[in-house]
Amino acid sequence: MTSHQVQLLFLDFGLILLLARGLGALAARIGQPPVVGEIVAGVILGPTLLGGLLADRLFPADVRPLLGALANIGVAVFMFVVGLELEHRFLRGRINITVGAAVGSTLVPFLLGIPLALFLLRHHPAEQRAAFVVFIGLSVSVTAFPVLARILVSRGMSRLAIGGLALATAAVVDVVAWSALAGVQAVVGGADSYWQVALLIPFALVLLALRPLLKRVLTYGGSGSGLTPTGLAVVMVGIFLSGAATELMGMHYIFGTFLFGALMPREGTEAVREQICARTGEITSLLLPVYFVVAGLKVDLRGVGLEGLTELAVILLVAIGGKFGGTYLGARSQGLTAEDSGTLAALMNTRGLTELVILGVGLELGLLDGPLYSLMVVMALVTTAMTGPLLNLIRARSARRELAAVPDLGAVGDVAGEDAGSPERGSRATG
Repeated sequence: MTSHQVQLLFLDFGLILLLARGLGALAARIGQPPVVGEIVAGVILGPTLLGGLLADRLFPADVRPLLGALANIGVAVFMFVVGLELEHRFLRGRINITVGAAVGSTLVPFLLGIPLALFLLRHHPAEQRAAFVVFIGLSVSVTAFPVLARILVSRGMSRLAIGGLALATAAVVDVVAWSALAGVQAVVGGADSYWQVALLIPFALVLLALRPLLKRVLTYGGSGSGLTPTGLAVVMVGIFLSGAATELMGMHYIFGTFLFGALMPREGTEAVREQICARTGEITSLLLPVYFVVAGLKVDLRGVGLEGLTELAVILLVAIGGKFGGTYLGARSQGLTAEDSGTLAALMNTRGLTELVILGVGLELGLLDGPLYSLMVVMALVTTAMTGPLLNLIRARSARRELAAVPDLGAVGDVAGEDAGSPERGSRATG
């Protein structure tokens, strides 16, 4: 690295953190997840608002790979946390509702995504048409599990039954999404790489076999000692080796890091896992904003005309309608109330960073071109931002119904008083 590259790298990193933190805090103040502000920060620094002049000066071609490397580390740790936060206990006692909601939340938008993909192929041709169709269906079906979990915590819903159900449903949808994306990548990679997907099975078995040893390392010295520096180092080594393993298999590193987190030991490690989430959260809070900017540099909405706006409207219609309607119908089919089904549907419409990661993979695979990638990023931003207002609307309607159902006690008292004070009515009562 030259001295000029070092200067720009440090300048860019500081600017990214400053802008992401500022807009993230602003988003939180208006009731939005901070990730919305951070995504906007990435778009602002890209070519959309100020053209390519600012982006080319601040993020020249020789510095972008360095920022990309930092972003990849942040995403790798983020995907590990996604897997780590998946809890089997969320499924207890609610398997039928979870499966029904997850099927509706995945299948309906995916099926609607097929005609959407055929519509988009008119102006965004792809060599792998079948893979493109599957990818579009997948991209409108995903739910951002980590963003969803933070929305539930911020609204005090994480300990409610509907909160646990939302987390369980999102967990199932996430597993299906990442598995399907692995298959898409194998297909796009060529016929010679199909067999490499099967290597995930022995890889997962190795991780399962290592769970007792990993549990011993993490809980060394007793549960009261907490996460030791050695334990944290072992976790970080596992993250990067798992990512390298799936890259070696011909798949994206996110599959390895996600699988490592999902197969971490659960029993007896609750306190340590919370500390791991806290420590790795510090890493992702520093590095994920870099990913937003790297993603934002590829978003260019300057050339979006009437045709692009039409495509965006159709994408939003399918993504929102399919996700909300599918989740609602799936939950209602299992006996969930209309209000809870609507709440669950609004929560499952959250896409956030998970969607950006999937879109980034699609861009790398050549399934998305620049204009379509930009439109899909806008879809991810809009669907995440609308979760809060949708929940407020559902809560307000529920409150109005409850208020309408309560009798007017004052009016009842007045009527009773009039009855008691009426001589005519009194004479009838006594007569």
